Formats: sequence, C-alpha cells, structure tokens
Amino acid sequence: MTFCFFSTQYLPTPGGVERYTWNLARRCIAAEHRALVVTASLPGLPARETDADGIEIFRLPSYPVMGGRFPVLKPFPDDAALWAQDIDFAVIQTRMYVQNVWAARQCRHRGIPALVIDHSTGYMLHGGVAGALGRLYEHAACGSIRRCGFPFYGVSGDVCRWLQAFGIRAAGRLPNAVDPGELERLARAENAIDWRARLNVPQGGRLVAFVGRLIPEKGALRLAQAVQTIPGCVLAVAGTGPEEAALGALGGPIHALGALPHDQIVQLLAQADVYCLPTEYAEGFPTTLLEAAACRCPIVTTHTAGTGELLPDEDCAVFLEKADADTIRAGLNTMLADPAAARARAAKAHDTLCAQFTWDAVFAALMEAVKSAKRS
Repeated sequence: MTFCFFSTQYLPTPGGVERYTWNLARRCIAAEHRALVVTASLPGLPARETDADGIEIFRLPSYPVMGGRFPVLKPFPDDAALWAQDIDFAVIQTRMYVQNVWAARQCRHRGIPALVIDHSTGYMLHGGVAGALGRLYEHAACGSIRRCGFPFYGVSGDVCRWLQAFGIRAAGRLPNAVDPGELERLARAENAIDWRARLNVPQGGRLVAFVGRLIPEKGALRLAQAVQTIPGCVLAVAGTGPEEAALGALGGPIHALGALPHDQIVQLLAQADVYCLPTEYAEGFPTTLLEAAACRCPIVTTHTAGTGELLPDEDCAVFLEKADADTIRAGLNTMLADPAAARARAAKAHDTLCAQFTWDAVFAALMEAVKSAKRS
C-alpha cells in the first residue's frame, strides 16, 4: 500500500506531531509499504526528496504565518506529481491547518480513504480579538474536514474528549509513543555527550532538563526562575522559540542549548535528575514525557493531556497544581529531596510506557483503523 501522511509541519522542524508522523512513516516502510509525507515548504529544502529512511517528502509552497508556527498553503499548489502517486490511504495529522482542510477535500474528491489524528486539547489562540477569530477559524476548518466523512482519532483520551467541542465523537485512540529500545541505544552510544561535565554540574549538584518549544505557555522561563533559587541546581533547556534570548541572558546555572539533535536530547534526559514540563499549553500528549519515561528520568509536570494515561498517580511523577515559579520550585524540591522515591517513580512510569506506548503497538492499531476506515 501507498500511505500518504499530511503533516503541515515536519522534520527538521522539531515537535511531537513531526516525530509522530516520522515514526509511523518509518514503520510503514519497515512493513514493506510505501510512505509519503506532504508538508509545508521550508527555506533551503527541496520541494521533493526521499530521505535516508526511504520516506518520500513533498513540500508544498506555503506562507510562514505566526513566525512559521502556522504555515498557510499558497493558493493553487502545483500538486500534479503528488496525486500521480496512486495513494491508497491518507493520514491527516491534526484538524486545524489550511493544508489539512485542502488535503481532506482532495482525498474526498479523489475517493482516497483517510483518517484524521488530532493532537491538541485546546484552541491555538487565547483571549482578545485574535483568540475569538482563531476559535471561529478552528471551528470552520474542523467542520470542513468533518463533512468529508473521515473518522477522527485522538492521541490521548483527553484529545478525544476535546474533539467533542467540535461535535466530533472520536473513533478511538492512536496514542503518542516511543521506541524504548532505540532510545536506550541512543542514550548509551559510545559518543554520548557527558552533559553533567559539559554543563559544569557541581559535585553533588542536580541537573534539571527541559525540552520543547520556548513559548510562554510551555513554562521554560518560569522553570528557570525556580531553578535559580535552588542551590547546586543546573537547568538545561533544549529548544528554540521566543523565550530563547531571555533564557540565554540569565546565565549562571541556566543553559539555553538551542535546538539539539535527537540523540543528544535522549542523552540529556538519561543523565538528568529531573525532567520538568510546567506546561499550560493545549498539549495532545507530549512526546518529551514519553521520552523522559523511556529514559527513566523522574518527571515533574502539570496535569497536561496524556499524563493520566502515562502517569496515573503520584507514584509515577510529581504533579504541579499551578505553573508559577514558586510551585515549580516546590515540586522540584519534593522530587530532589528523596532520590530513592524519585527512582521508584521513574521505574513505574517506565513500566507503564513499555506496556502501552510503543510505536509497534500504535502501528498495529493504525493498521486496524485503516481496515475499519476502508470498510466504511
């Protein structure tokens, strides 16, 4: 079969949806299917290429709206080469992007069966005129895709419940996942970086990690403010975004590392004493939580989407009821004060991950969803 994944943002752009798409496409190739990824254009990258995994990538001309966070497909794209690929099934990643509205309509028009996987639990914009207009747009875009008749899936139970806000009853879950064995190999690679040495973590000091987009909703700057008040604590921040300059200016125990290769992120998580995600963003199921659990890194986080499934109780993580600096500091201190309890929490999260959230399991579930969609 030829699978086509419509993912408006894709690698090398970092993010959970991007890696989700990449992992499912790789498993299609491993199962001797053909995998295409259709995404937005990026400066310096070709309109069409085949990557090292054998995934064929089509980049459509787009406008980089919101600094590239919301690429908008240019009118009348030159898509003849794409539709000449004899696509058997389409997977549309998320309900809100202009490209995905276009993709759903094209698939319906061309008789290509498809499903939609959503990754969010809230509106993209909040407050004011922009928030109101954003909500109107999201409902219009989601309604347009829904009318194409394709089933919707969520990457977590929270996402499935959020879809009800758009009048959609999810057909099921296709959860976010990782490959624990692959991450362990990356963490133990011969050329692995010694992050504690590179970041000058003092003898007996603690290393806290944050990985993600550096936008205010994710909370990296508030986390940095909390870490600055904990003696001997060092924070490593991996990611890019509007807060990067402010984090870099803090100096001292705060290290803004920018965008890191995935293997280095895994090594950072495997060596950190805590992974902290004080997010207030409308997450679907953060990949970084899964990667931290796979690396047996103790987790401090807010109650974001997916935590109830991966981290069902306080035996698995320390939860933050708020995302202000004082609450974050208290949560970090709780985790750091008892290393044995921290290791026990990390071990339980790792066991849950290996039992439920691997890419092999999700790919098998996707293939069942494909069969169901093709029958309907």
